[in-house]
Amino acid sequence: MYFDGASNALGHEIGAVLISLDGKYYPATARLNFNCTNNMAEYEVLVMGLQAAIDMRIDMIEVYGDSALVICQMRGEWETRDSKLIPYQKLVTELSKQFQKISFNHFPREENQIADTLATLAVMFKINEAAVVRPFDLEIREVSAHCLNVEKEIDGKLWYHDIVQYIKHQAYPENAMDNDKRALED
Repeated sequence: MYFDGASNALGHEIGAVLISLDGKYYPATARLNFNCTNNMAEYEVLVMGLQAAIDMRIDMIEVYGDSALVICQMRGEWETRDSKLIPYQKLVTELSKQFQKISFNHFPREENQIADTLATLAVMFKINEAAVVRPFDLEIREVSAHCLNVEKEIDGKLWYHDIVQYIKHQAYPENAMDNDKRALED
């Protein structure tokens, strides 16, 4: 799970993404409509992500965040002294007990792009109440959409076979009409 929270002039927003072992991404984002510090926002998103993982019945999780304070507090390396953060730290500790194995890992903000983007998304549009937004698919396409729509040619040759033949031999297909010939010449 990757998480990021932010508190700034635009508002307070949080984003987390769970990534399954088979590479599926499960994003979550929220806007916080109460005053909070940046560290509180970081804990809010950590709680949101862990609760989502629990709902998905995940039993082992690696948690990654760019907040050194939150990560070090959850590892027990730093004491939690801020009275606003103590309840958060206790809640995360309780949620952590629901996993067979959990680890908290710090990494640079530059590498936390997807969670940061989700947090930013929360303030990009206004909603009055909680909205359920269907999870979105983010794909990488190597070819343009119209190429994906080309069906198999009847003659069994690749769709661009006639073009290659024209380029190599200046030969038109047998049944080519005048319009087809002009298309090849252009």
